[in-house]
Amino acid sequence: MTQTPSIPPLIESDETDYRDSGVTSTVAIAGHPLHPLIVTFPIALLVVVLATDVAYWWTKSPFWAQASFWLIAAGLAGGVVAAITGLLDFLRIERVRKRQAGWAHMLLNVGALGLTVVNLLVRLGNPAGNILFLGLGLSVVVSTLLGFSGWYGAELVYRHKVAVIGYGDPSR
Repeated sequence: MTQTPSIPPLIESDETDYRDSGVTSTVAIAGHPLHPLIVTFPIALLVVVLATDVAYWWTKSPFWAQASFWLIAAGLAGGVVAAITGLLDFLRIERVRKRQAGWAHMLLNVGALGLTVVNLLVRLGNPAGNILFLGLGLSVVVSTLLGFSGWYGAELVYRHKVAVIGYGDPSR
């Protein structure tokens, strides 16, 4: 029998997760989970904000400040939709709530969305006014939180087999 790694709180392994076929998402179309599909857009948009903030810092071009503002707005809108689909799975799939990765993934995403709201608000009316260094700092923190959250989201899918096509017990 192969031992599965367990390094809490980063990696929490349950040998039985490896032996079942996994559990499907509760928010899916034709069995295809929506949350992993939807999250790609807000993650990409919010991480690119860091690049456009740095471009503004280097060039002082208002173009980059405007780009950051609209990327944040679009990332926040997409993030809210992704959060709704993720929250529905979190509430409906007991296996997610029983795993540290499920809680970490949710809390990191809530933090990232909350800071994204702040990042948008500090730029309202004057997109360039607060980029240096408040907006840039918020962008760094949001990107970092999304990186850690992505790690835990992958733990849920690949290690704990959540939101895969399977017939496992969602309450385990």
